[in-house]
Amino acid sequence: MHRQTKVWENSLIWLGAGISIAEILTGTYFAPLGFAKGVVAILIGHVIGCTLLFFAGLIGGQTRQNAMDTVKNSFGHKGSVVFALLNACQLIGWTGIMIYDAAVAAHEAFHLGQWLWCLIIGLLIIVWLWIGVEHLGKLNTVALTLLLVLTIWLSFSIFHRPMIHASVSGNLNFGAAVELGVSMPLSWLPLISDYTSKAKRPVAATLGSVISYGLVSCWMYLIGLGMSLFAGQTNIAKVMVASGMGIAGLLIIVFSTVTTTFMDAYSAGMSLQSIWPKLNGTWMAMITTVVGTVGAILLPMDNITNFLYLIGSVFAPMITVLVADYFIFHHSSLKQAVNWPNFVIWVIGFIAYRCLMQTDTIVGNTLPDVVIVLVLCLLWHAVRMMTRRTDN
Repeated sequence: MHRQTKVWENSLIWLGAGISIAEILTGTYFAPLGFAKGVVAILIGHVIGCTLLFFAGLIGGQTRQNAMDTVKNSFGHKGSVVFALLNACQLIGWTGIMIYDAAVAAHEAFHLGQWLWCLIIGLLIIVWLWIGVEHLGKLNTVALTLLLVLTIWLSFSIFHRPMIHASVSGNLNFGAAVELGVSMPLSWLPLISDYTSKAKRPVAATLGSVISYGLVSCWMYLIGLGMSLFAGQTNIAKVMVASGMGIAGLLIIVFSTVTTTFMDAYSAGMSLQSIWPKLNGTWMAMITTVVGTVGAILLPMDNITNFLYLIGSVFAPMITVLVADYFIFHHSSLKQAVNWPNFVIWVIGFIAYRCLMQTDTIVGNTLPDVVIVLVLCLLWHAVRMMTRRTDN
């Protein structure tokens, strides 16, 4: 039986998830809006994304189910396989992206070879996985305390100087920027229950996790935005070198990647274990890390915007269906192989999201898509109730 995690342990894990090179690099994309509009877009996006993240985590915490097992409640025990596979694929992708970004930055600071940095970071992630999420409390406390101090140093080195650009040239509109703000919290939706399901106090642990992640994620985005507008640079390694951070900068790059990416790999293992229960989730997580490391060495992974939007289009409608079934209708599909009506609603939500990408709404794509899917869920529930009354 797994040891139940405490609220501060969950909060630390998600604080570590927020301190990420990928989040800083995503923040640089906001530079065309300028500082004020960029900050507003980041905040709006995170409020939307973190609200959905909270509900996703709470379902897992209250039902004691890992992330992909919660999907069975709405899509059936066989229907959930589709999302488990999609989740495993996106997590393998994230593992590769995170290792790639960190290796590029580490190589820029210390020229040992990008491939070698990929191997070093991949090996450290495997060490984190071997220790296990239930036993990372003290190690995470030390690592994250160090990361917080170094990140404060990085922030000061960027924002103490005058702004040199009012904005940066680019085609990003406000709605697309909001969606980029939503995208990172949204990418964690299929993972959070893997951690809250083990929490001793599910509501407090979920709230602590989401607040920790949300605040730190906004901070990382702001560092990225500040790099572009205040430092005139989108290469984080160059900013660190110019700030005289040296080894300290390297520690930020490496350990922020490890504390974030082990979560991706771990949850990929859990997703695969939910499909094939005989598999060992930890071993599958280690294999995921190896695959991600190989991908980081062999493949270019510089622009992730389309990847982020794809994640949103898959998981925004999925979590809306879960939230409606669990919190509004109190309905479970666990005994069903596949809940086809919910699948149809999800497909419509997926298509709606892709269509919304062609428009410029002030709140991005996710919130309108959530509303559309929620309305469809309510309509289907009304039809189902009317059918039952007719049968009786």
